[in-house]
Amino acid sequence: MDPRLYQFLKYTAIVLALGWLAWGIYDGFFSERKPGDTEYHAANKLFEDATYERALVAYEDALREDPNHIHAMRGRARSLMQLGRFGDALLMFDEAIALEPDFAGTYANRGILHDRMGNHELALQDYVVALQLDPEIAEGPHWLTRFLRNQPERPPGIAERAAYIAAELEKPESERILKVPEIDSEQRSYKK
Repeated sequence: MDPRLYQFLKYTAIVLALGWLAWGIYDGFFSERKPGDTEYHAANKLFEDATYERALVAYEDALREDPNHIHAMRGRARSLMQLGRFGDALLMFDEAIALEPDFAGTYANRGILHDRMGNHELALQDYVVALQLDPEIAEGPHWLTRFLRNQPERPPGIAERAAYIAAELEKPESERILKVPEIDSEQRSYKK
């Protein structure tokens, strides 16, 4: 190996290790944590690992620490949706929207929930509101998020789904195709 390349790699590794250590010290001792934040972050890790039951318990722990922890509310609603507890998820999404009505991600997720429940007109309304509040939400998950999820192709987003639903709702009811399980299963909830 070229000695210059070796030196470069060695110093790069040292700098990265020191950066990681500094971040760990800052995050562990100096960053301000609000009640429920520790449980919320643990719940997010569980959610990303698709252990939705355990994520739900951790989100509920965060909400016991702070009943108005908006991020934990959204996480709890997403977990409930993934577990098929649609009625409970809808109530939690509604509560999160009441607390923070200008956050597009909650409308997008409630739209996904309505879509899964077969309430396509309500899903379309939520998708439109989400896109009006934050047009960038149409881009879907960032490339790094997709990389970490091992998702090379960009999954269909709410803009595509909204356009599809709008087109299908214009057709006579007997000709509508509003559910395609293979494609619908690729749609993931939004987290920001």
